[in-house]
Amino acid sequence: MDPFAVIETYYPKESALYALLVDHSCQVAKKSLEIARNLAPLSPDLDFIEKAALLHDIGIFMTRAHAIGCGGKFPYICHGYLGRQILDEQGLDPAFGLVAERHTGAGITLDNIIQGGLPLPKRDMVPVSLEEKIICCADKYFSKSPKDQDRIMTPQLIIEELSRINPAHGKRFAGWVEEFHL
Repeated sequence: MDPFAVIETYYPKESALYALLVDHSCQVAKKSLEIARNLAPLSPDLDFIEKAALLHDIGIFMTRAHAIGCGGKFPYICHGYLGRQILDEQGLDPAFGLVAERHTGAGITLDNIIQGGLPLPKRDMVPVSLEEKIICCADKYFSKSPKDQDRIMTPQLIIEELSRINPAHGKRFAGWVEEFHL
């Protein structure tokens, strides 16, 4: 499976949104592989990690995020589960769709969805597998926002930002920092 061919099904190759998505996804893939290689005794699936990291944000075009060039009808928080739908419709291994669905924030719990009145399906969307956790963690180091693309993210800064959203998200990420020796 060629992740770029899948992306090109939904994003015109010459578009600014394609360039933004591919740039971000390549950064996340590189960081994910760096983390995974440091966890060799746990035998993470490097081929899967690279491909899933390249596809994790495929659903952004369906959302309203004008700052990054997305003019869809859904709130941006929906891009994960929408990405899962896309990847499932492509007939890919369901594990790819789960990465897309579960990478938002540090994962979104059913309780987060209900208490926050979030426009998401009522289910847990928290990384479970090692590969999901690695990609979710790596994603937090890179912004798609033009104003933040050059910002250097440290584990402590990511924990602080996630904690402002929800203390449990910061705690979950902090656990990955410890687990992955970041």
